[in-house]
Amino acid sequence: MLMGQKSTNLTPEVWGGIECSFNRVGDQYMDQLLFSDHYRRGVADIERFASLGITAMRYPVLWERHKTAPSAQIDWSWTEQQLHAMQHHRIRPIVGLLHHGNGPPYTNLLRESFADDFAAYALEVARKFPWIEYYTPINEPLTTARFCGLYGLWFPHCRNDQAFARILLNQMKGTVLAMEAIRTVNPHAKLLQTEDFSKTFSTPLLDYQADFENERRWLTIDLLFGKVMRGHYFWAYFKSAGIGEKELAFFSDHPCPPHIIGADYYHTSERYLDEDIMRYPAEKRGGNGRHQYADVEAVRIRNLHDRGPEYRLRECWDRYKLPLAVTEVHVNGSPDDQIRWFSEVWSIARKLLAEGIPVKGVTAWALLGSYGWNNLLVYPNGHYEPGAFHISAGIPVATPLVPFIRSLAENPALTALPDASKSWWHAEERFIYDTVLSNWRSIA
Repeated sequence: MLMGQKSTNLTPEVWGGIECSFNRVGDQYMDQLLFSDHYRRGVADIERFASLGITAMRYPVLWERHKTAPSAQIDWSWTEQQLHAMQHHRIRPIVGLLHHGNGPPYTNLLRESFADDFAAYALEVARKFPWIEYYTPINEPLTTARFCGLYGLWFPHCRNDQAFARILLNQMKGTVLAMEAIRTVNPHAKLLQTEDFSKTFSTPLLDYQADFENERRWLTIDLLFGKVMRGHYFWAYFKSAGIGEKELAFFSDHPCPPHIIGADYYHTSERYLDEDIMRYPAEKRGGNGRHQYADVEAVRIRNLHDRGPEYRLRECWDRYKLPLAVTEVHVNGSPDDQIRWFSEVWSIARKLLAEGIPVKGVTAWALLGSYGWNNLLVYPNGHYEPGAFHISAGIPVATPLVPFIRSLAENPALTALPDASKSWWHAEERFIYDTVLSNWRSIA
């Protein structure tokens, strides 16, 4: 079954993905593919991934890795081997060009020419691989803009609205121009845009901050639709951040809606804000200049409702009415928890499909695991989280998640799934912070 076609058996496809963040901290680049040693194993890893029975795979053809200088001639040989191996196994690549990155050393996310330079690289990729149909030019642009422009964790280490707005809009303009360039080579090329569709809950006092963050989470797709015009929630915000009307009008003049929206969801994606900061550890405390508050994982708060990936997927469908995919399914935990989490998301996807909401795929993310996400990628390597394959011993070893994914690929209608209710995210002991019922507010 091809992506975009109506499913006849009301089951999504099983997809795969490899953690490929290439973020920059200071002058150091954090290359997850280097940490996982994928560059050395190459095709051998593709063979392992193919054994899962996946039909599509999010795969990096990263700008930083291929175009180290503006005039450099690209050596495509290694990447060509991997993509051809995927073709051989009938795995459709969903090609990513920038994954939490800043671009090569000759550019960065604040540079005026960033979008044009990025589109020029995208055109080179399309000319080399004109058969590639699906692209995610820039992964999670809003997340990257927050980490680089608001929180100062990644280069250029800014902490202000002006940098955040510029970084986000540069990435979004780069996405639009990249797809326009790619379609001069392959008019049928399709955009699969990923983003972390989180949600923020709060006490009544902080409902204004929760409202702001819950509107902000839609900016990636709203910009691609050309919706950010006068009257949009963030129009005045962008203007106050120094963004001119002409820059914003670019998006309404060049609408580029995705073919599929890729929803990334983690247990830490949903947040809870509470002004009673003394009830929380110091590292959870912060503020917005108006109020001090703690920002903690909503999964740890008692008496919160409308949480979880099913609610977030429904919200996304209700807002855009576009096909969806769950493009990152991963939890840092035991193999049993990883199986239960994938099973839970799979069941949700099937339920939504049965209701007529087109969920095209569920993605086993970080097949080789990931490094350093416990510290938000601010240090090289860092703590290793296994994926479907465990590589801490130097070679990929299949975990129990592998036969489970394979069983779904072979029998997508499998109903004898693990009991997700036994997972820590459903257990009473997950409630570290006990919030009284009258003190919470869920933002619709």
